[in-house]
Amino acid sequence: MNDRIFNFGAGPGVLPEPVLHAAQRDLWNVASSGIGIAEHSHRGKVFDAIIGDAERECRELGGIGDDYEVLFLQGGASLQFAMVPMNFLPEGGTADYIVTGVWSEKAVKEASLFGAVHEAGSSKDRNHCYIPAPDAIRYSASPAYVHFTSNNTIYGTQWRTEPVPPAGVPLICDASSDIFSRPIDISRYGLIYAGAQKNLGPSGVTLVIIRKDLVEKGPRTLPTMLQYRTFAKEKSLYNTPPTFGVYMMGQVFRWIRQQGGLAAMAEINEEKARILYDYLDGSRIFRGTADPEARSRMNVCFRATSEDLEKAFLAEAARRGFEGLKGHRAIGGIRASIYNAMPRSGCEALVAFMREFEKANSGG
Repeated sequence: MNDRIFNFGAGPGVLPEPVLHAAQRDLWNVASSGIGIAEHSHRGKVFDAIIGDAERECRELGGIGDDYEVLFLQGGASLQFAMVPMNFLPEGGTADYIVTGVWSEKAVKEASLFGAVHEAGSSKDRNHCYIPAPDAIRYSASPAYVHFTSNNTIYGTQWRTEPVPPAGVPLICDASSDIFSRPIDISRYGLIYAGAQKNLGPSGVTLVIIRKDLVEKGPRTLPTMLQYRTFAKEKSLYNTPPTFGVYMMGQVFRWIRQQGGLAAMAEINEEKARILYDYLDGSRIFRGTADPEARSRMNVCFRATSEDLEKAFLAEAARRGFEGLKGHRAIGGIRASIYNAMPRSGCEALVAFMREFEKANSGG
């Protein structure tokens, strides 16, 4: 009997069931070692193989060449908001940020502690319901780097293609909520970072993919744990890493590859999102909040015709086994997060319930 319900939470999000079953086994005894994964030394041979496998799976999945380091860090994307400018924003320099939601606003706030920040583009004028067009982005004269957030969990928008920075300027991306949900051309980026807890694994580990020539750019006067070179040199083992999180990421990478890789994952995610958006476009009591051309394939955000109706919907949804649908506390509403591991059946079941709820609450 399956006693699990559908988890539409924005993060920590749903994980693939085969990965969870493997974790059940390996928490007890991993690799026939007689010890569970959460108990192994990060200096031992068993974990050395596990982190090595995780990196190889990540590289194969993302087409990541030897000119990039793959790092498993801690502190979440929020620490990267500070580490990026600490390492790459020189004194007297300017960093360009494209602001499309709360998380990019937080990144700007952190960067402002270390130097000048120029907002090259923003969607604040319409409550972040769209992605700025290329001709609306105005870069500064000589930015140290350009930073953007690829998917916006709170407002439900997503970049279709990455922005193009000025020639020679590193592009840096917070891809926490859509990393490996679709193909990615790593060569376009100087650095990509992503908290694991939406598409890659449990909370507590952060994936950083960084071009090797950028690793040494950080001032050596920074605290040791805030320099990318520290973790590149020690292969993410300078201190005790989040061993269980790294193990889980390796398992998730392998699961994505078994689904057919990133191209197949993109098709699956596109179809799941279409199921929800097609319903919303024809609904009489629900409406999507993001402009159609900017709609996220990861976070489907919508409103009902009244807040009272939203409360009733969320309460009934929870009783029916649909968890995590309440919108972010900053804006309210309803949000269905449909990350890689959310099965198509979850989207179909949610729409079936929404149709039923609409019929009962619209006189139709």
